[in-house]
Amino acid sequence: MRSQRELIDATRAFVPEDRARSWWYLLSTLGALAICIAGAARPGPWPLRLFASVLAGLVIVRVFILYHDNLHGALLRGSKAARFLLYPYGILVMNPPGVWRETHNYHHNHTAKLVGSNIGSFATMSTRQWADASPGARLRYRIVRHPLTVLLGYFTIFMFDMCLMSFLRAPRKRWDSGLALVLNWALSALLIVHFGFAVFAFAFFLPLFVACASGAYLFYAQHNFTDIRIQPRETWSYDRASLESSSYMETGPLLAWFTGNIGYHHVHHLNPTIPFYRLPEAMAAIPELQNPGRTRLSPQEIMACFRLKLWDAEQSRMVGYPR
Repeated sequence: MRSQRELIDATRAFVPEDRARSWWYLLSTLGALAICIAGAARPGPWPLRLFASVLAGLVIVRVFILYHDNLHGALLRGSKAARFLLYPYGILVMNPPGVWRETHNYHHNHTAKLVGSNIGSFATMSTRQWADASPGARLRYRIVRHPLTVLLGYFTIFMFDMCLMSFLRAPRKRWDSGLALVLNWALSALLIVHFGFAVFAFAFFLPLFVACASGAYLFYAQHNFTDIRIQPRETWSYDRASLESSSYMETGPLLAWFTGNIGYHHVHHLNPTIPFYRLPEAMAAIPELQNPGRTRLSPQEIMACFRLKLWDAEQSRMVGYPR
């Protein structure tokens, strides 16, 4: 096993991007999203509109990965044109650039610490912390990790936490969070009043609902899987957190496209400046990246993921709530 510096140095070969390829992925994905939204908005049989709506939601997930990579400096770094396209997208989908960059960068630098990893992530308690927690703290923890919180991520995670609470905590600093709320609510009202509820539901609300729920679960599962290792703050290390506390989510080519290869999450955590389309290449080339903890999007794996609630230090694994 190479040292942390040697391992990160080995990933640097995969940081350079192909600008033409990056632009193709961005523009073609935005084009696909526009087609799906148009199909969902167009009058016709509701099953077809629902299909286009769900498809649009999955494409929104892919656009978010491109946006996320741009904020990491992995995709179209330094491009004002890309920022012109992607920053308004972040506002529209209630992932304002300011709060997202700050909380997500914190997450990368503190993920899988037993204490201090809750900013920009789902909080993790140990069994000992749970035993010492007050009833109110336990209730809040249960709510944060409840499957309904993930399913309703449009309201709970993005609208409430990412936008409303961040704006209320620091209105001047987090003005873009307030703007995201106003824009979301104003667009909802405009679509309902001028185009009807069906257009609002199929072309705006449902795509965002699907995207937020999917994105929330992907993030949850990538740091809450069977083989995860949580480290005490005193002995925490960045490379171990990347390799042992970030999963490799096995998907087929279609889901890999929709999720922008975010399944290679352990590679991304080790070096977040690698463009999404080079993550598989990095994993294939570096032996230390080839045996990560794995998860899947099967119903059985999703149910197993949601059953994992607390870190048991004695057993060195995640367990459910005590009965």
